[in-house]
Amino acid sequence: MKTTLISRQDARRLLLGAQGLLADPTRKATRTTLARLIEQMGFVQLDSINYIERAHHLTLGSRLDSYRHEHFAQLLETDRHLFEHWTHDASAIPTVWFAHWKPRFAHYETKLRQGRWWGPRLGEQPEKTLAEVRERIAREGPLRSQDFEHDRQGQAAGWWDWKPQKVALEYLWFTGELMVTRREKFQKVYDLTERVLPQAATLTQPSEAENIEWACRTALERLVIATPKEVADFWHAITLAQARQWCERAAKSGALAAVMVESANDEKPRARFALSDWQARLRKLPEAPDRMRLLSPFDPIIRDRARAARLFNFDYRFEAFVPEPKRQYGYYVLPILEGEQLVGRIDPKFQRERDTLEVRNVYWEPTIKATKARRKNLDEALARLANLIGAAQVNWQ
Repeated sequence: MKTTLISRQDARRLLLGAQGLLADPTRKATRTTLARLIEQMGFVQLDSINYIERAHHLTLGSRLDSYRHEHFAQLLETDRHLFEHWTHDASAIPTVWFAHWKPRFAHYETKLRQGRWWGPRLGEQPEKTLAEVRERIAREGPLRSQDFEHDRQGQAAGWWDWKPQKVALEYLWFTGELMVTRREKFQKVYDLTERVLPQAATLTQPSEAENIEWACRTALERLVIATPKEVADFWHAITLAQARQWCERAAKSGALAAVMVESANDEKPRARFALSDWQARLRKLPEAPDRMRLLSPFDPIIRDRARAARLFNFDYRFEAFVPEPKRQYGYYVLPILEGEQLVGRIDPKFQRERDTLEVRNVYWEPTIKATKARRKNLDEALARLANLIGAAQVNWQ
C-alpha cells in the first residue's frame, strides 16, 4: 500500500489542536476549564526563571485570556487535581495518572543510588540523613530545605553544592516518598506523599506492559503524529525501543497509521506514525483564532526544537544560559504565534519596580512583513501579556 503523505500544514494544525492552541481563548476560564486544558496538553512545565512570568502561567495564559493564577494554585495545592513531579523537566501533571509515576519512582531509586552526583552529596551517612529528614517531616509536617540547619548559613549554594538535607529532600521526592505540597516564593515545601495525595498513594503500580501502553497512547493523543522517539520523549517514562515496538504493533493492528510528513525547507518527507483517525480529527478542528499570541519558551509546541523547525520553519534557541555577547535575540525571548504560524519573536522584560512591561525589540521572520495590522495585533498581544502579569503599562525601548 502507498504510504499517506500528510502536508506540513495539516500536521501543524493537528499538533496545535491537540495542544489547545486552536480553541477559543476568550472562553470562560474556570478551574474546570483549566483542569481540562492541562489534561488535554498532558502536563505543563514549571520553571524557576521569573524574568517576565513563570513559564506555566505564560503557557496557560496564552490559551486562556481570563486565566487566573489562583486557579492553577488551587488545582495543584488544594484540590490536588494536579501534582508536581518530573516529565522531561519539573511539571504539573494530572493526578489521575499518578500510578504511572510509581515505576519512575522505583527507577529513580536505583538510578540515583548508583549515580556519582547524589551519593557523595548525601554525606558520609546517607541512610541516617534520609531517615532524619523523613522522620522530621513525619513529626513536624511540611518543611522547606531552608528549615534544615547546615554549616553554610548565609552563603549561597548552587545546585552543585547542595547540603545533605536538600539532597535528601530531592531524593525522597524523586523516589516518591515525599511530594511537593506547595511552593513559597517558588521554593518547594515537602510533605509525606500519603498526606499530600492519600488516595493516589495507595494506587497499584502498573505492570511494565500497562505503563508502556499508557505512555504511548496518551503521548500520541497529545501529538497525533509522531516518531517513536517523540513518543518516548513526551513523558520520558519509557525507552525508545519500547516506544518503537509499541508503535509498530499498533500500526499492524490498525490503531496507528504509518505516514510520511512534509518538512520545511524542501527537506524530504519523513516517516511518522499517526493516530488512525487523524483525518477525522483534522476535519473537526476549528480555525485558528484571528490574533497573535506570545508563547512561553517552554511551550509544548516549542520545546522540541527540531519539530518546531520542521513544522513551522522556525528555528528557536533559548538563550538565557548563553553568554550575553553570544546571544542573537535576547535573554528570555517569546515566540510569536499568528494564527497557525510562528512569525517572529519578541524580547520583553517585566520591570517590576516600574510596573512596566518593557519591550526591547521584535524580530520578524524573513518572509513576514511588519504591516500596520500586524503591529496592531502585536500591541494587543502585549496588552494581554501585561494584564496576565499585572503590569500597568507597556513601553517600547
